[in-house]
Amino acid sequence: MNDIAMTGIYFFMIALLYSTVGHAGASGYLAAMAVLSFPPAEMKPTALALNIIVALVTSIRFYQAGYFSWRLFWPFALASVPMAYLGGGMHVDATIYKILVGIALVFAALHLMIRSKVAPDDPERTGYPGIAASLAVGGGIGFLSGLTGVGGGIFLSPVLIILHWAGLRRTAAVAAAFILLNSISGLAGYVQKGGAFPDHIAFWSVAVISGGFIGSTLGATKFNSPVLRVLLGVMLVMAGMKLVFI
Repeated sequence: MNDIAMTGIYFFMIALLYSTVGHAGASGYLAAMAVLSFPPAEMKPTALALNIIVALVTSIRFYQAGYFSWRLFWPFALASVPMAYLGGGMHVDATIYKILVGIALVFAALHLMIRSKVAPDDPERTGYPGIAASLAVGGGIGFLSGLTGVGGGIFLSPVLIILHWAGLRRTAAVAAAFILLNSISGLAGYVQKGGAFPDHIAFWSVAVISGGFIGSTLGATKFNSPVLRVLLGVMLVMAGMKLVFI
């Protein structure tokens, strides 16, 4: 029971930190589970289920704050949802899965470190990407999201920021909704293929709801410390390297 409770504390802290930037925490949950030596079969469904909960809370908070853009969101979502379903229903070799997740975690770390250098008063951009570009990016991210159990925000957010398609908080709002749909689709694909949920998912759900509400409330109102994101990025790199090389 102590291990279950400690895992819940880790998940609470991850949900709090990630939700401040519009993410649901899947890469963080995967990192924690890697460190705690969770079996690969439990990692994807746990990450997806917790992602849905936190992404829902975060989406609502950023929408209420007025940062969500339907025009920016829908082309990415249209392509990503069916591809996330396909990826979620695929079963890969445990070694290959660990390498894929490890790469995803390193990518997340780089994003967090890059984002820490963005000014807090970075203005919201008004230019939108072309529909074809959005569909292509959304489809690729969706498939990888369903396959690895990562909601896709760690891939979409840097694209939006680096290509100047959105500012910080609009990126957070769009990423949260994107993660929500991808996680639902990925989990549906997993369940349709006969996958089962871990025994303690209900307890951990309560932990991430609390963390997600606190973090998203803070993130929708003020910029968050870049130092925290860099530290979190270092942790993700370490966990990613553990998965890839150990």
